[in-house]
Amino acid sequence: MIRILNRLFYASGLLVYFLWELVVANFRLARDVLRPLPRLRPAIVAVPLSLERDTQIVLLANLITLTPGTLSLDVSSDRRFLYVHVMHVEDVAAFREEVKSGFERRIRRLLG
Repeated sequence: MIRILNRLFYASGLLVYFLWELVVANFRLARDVLRPLPRLRPAIVAVPLSLERDTQIVLLANLITLTPGTLSLDVSSDRRFLYVHVMHVEDVAAFREEVKSGFERRIRRLLG
């Protein structure tokens, strides 16, 4: 019973985090697109994965793709990196850390 309650708690935390990221990403994307001189800085970023199971990696890739301005492109054959296209990235290291401390950490807690 405790395990089920923990899972519900972690699932709700992941959902709330995703919804927050969805709102923030929409505002960032709208701001970037509506600027008189768009300053988009697209990049393909290799995000190192600490997730091991296929379900964890698929969930991470889908959540990233559902967030406006980002698109999961591929997983390396050794499943150590997720390649993500980002429409506007100022700092690649900060983006990697945001994915790892945000979605990846919450997915690991939920499905770990």
